[in-house]
Amino acid sequence: MRTNLPVTQREVEISDGAMLVSTTDAQGRITHANAVFVAVSGYDYDELLGQPHNLVRHPDVPPEAFRDMWSTIGRGRPWSGVVKNRCKNGDHYWVLANVTPVVRNGKNVGYISVRTKPTRAQIAEAETLYQQIRHPGNGGPRVRLHAGGVRKVGWRDWPQRLFRLSLTQRMTGALGLWLSVLIVSHLAGAGTTFGPVLDAAVLLVGAAGVVSWFHWAVAEPLKQCTNLAARIAGCNLEGDISADMRHPIGKLIRNIRLINLNMQAIVEDVRAEVSSITAAAEEIAQGSNYLAEHSEEQSSSVERTASAMEQITSVVQQTASTARQVENNTQEVSRTAGTGGASVADLVKTMKSINDASGRVTEVIKVIESIAFQTNILALNAAVEAARAGEMGKGFAVVAGEVRVLANRSGESAKEIRALITTSSEQVNQGSHHVNSAAEIINSMVRSVSDVTTLVQEITHAANEQSMGVSEVNRAISDIERTTQQNAALAQQNAATSKRLKQQAGTLHRAVQIFRR
Repeated sequence: MRTNLPVTQREVEISDGAMLVSTTDAQGRITHANAVFVAVSGYDYDELLGQPHNLVRHPDVPPEAFRDMWSTIGRGRPWSGVVKNRCKNGDHYWVLANVTPVVRNGKNVGYISVRTKPTRAQIAEAETLYQQIRHPGNGGPRVRLHAGGVRKVGWRDWPQRLFRLSLTQRMTGALGLWLSVLIVSHLAGAGTTFGPVLDAAVLLVGAAGVVSWFHWAVAEPLKQCTNLAARIAGCNLEGDISADMRHPIGKLIRNIRLINLNMQAIVEDVRAEVSSITAAAEEIAQGSNYLAEHSEEQSSSVERTASAMEQITSVVQQTASTARQVENNTQEVSRTAGTGGASVADLVKTMKSINDASGRVTEVIKVIESIAFQTNILALNAAVEAARAGEMGKGFAVVAGEVRVLANRSGESAKEIRALITTSSEQVNQGSHHVNSAAEIINSMVRSVSDVTTLVQEITHAANEQSMGVSEVNRAISDIERTTQQNAALAQQNAATSKRLKQQAGTLHRAVQIFRR
């Protein structure tokens, strides 16, 4: 036998009215367990399914109890008894177990177990019984288990056999006793005047006894059983009656009680699962409503995004057109700038020529100044000589010759200066023309730059509008992202609820699949 350890001897008391339900296949493997059984046992639902039911067996329960149970239900008969079960952590809980075979085509295909909370007196009796079975030599009467009941061993069990007679046997015995008494009384009163009276009295008393026995032993229990069956047929599962397993009618009452108990357990499980399914359905409905609201908000955000994108598209097209104009104007400005550069270069050359000519004019002027100076000196000398000689002009003649030479030189220099000045004037005029051309080019560049500035302003304005549109898009996208996250959370919640709903539906299916129609 399987021994589950460790044990703590701490009791877990189940609540009043709780029902621990499980079903197994023919080999005792768990095929269904309700939520109360799962909670009390301490195991997870997945840890119980497919496992042998002796997973919860407590080592304090004698092996004889489980042998009696399997021997009873193996013959297609229900079994009831107080059992101590073990929790996953080693604690224990007491239950009044009722095991009913599921028979199809004359064979057991499974078992349904319904456990309720026993009284403290029943628990005390079970503990005493466990001790008697484990230690039969402690002075107490020897006992054994049979079909969930307790029987004494040996001759002490003989008086109890009378209560295990069938109805036919009991009726036969009662009639036999009645006839025996009637015969004895008839023989005793034969030949006397009291014989017929005695026979009639025995006949009446015997008939009254049989009728009274039949009423209390058969009719009254059948009436109670019929009332319970009528309440069950009327979907009222609250009724209950006691049953004496030693009486044949008690076995019928017990089966009706087990039907009522099993129906109570199944209905309670179905109600619990339906309540959970209803709550899950409400969660799904609420989540669907939230999802619909968020989807509507998301749709509105998408519409705003589409409108903003249309505005952005228009602004971008306008920006592109302006950019093309800027490109054309920029090319024109580039060509104008190139022309201005060439004109400026020509102006630089002209101004350099003027500068060179000015340098030559400076040198010529220096020569003229030197000649003028010497001429002045010679003229002074000539005046002096003329003053000394008086009439004699020899020296004056020499001076006059020198003056003429200097005059010639001065004339030549003057001609050269005139030519240089003419050349310089021409070059200055040419430079002025170039400067004018450069001024016109520069003015054209200024106008082009002004046009570029205007276009740049338009581009800036368009960029601002585009920025505002992008901001609106960003806000709409943020709204969409937030709504999407909420939708994802709701979707996850709905998925989890659906999964739980599926598990509960599976539990509900397993809870009712034991029935067939």
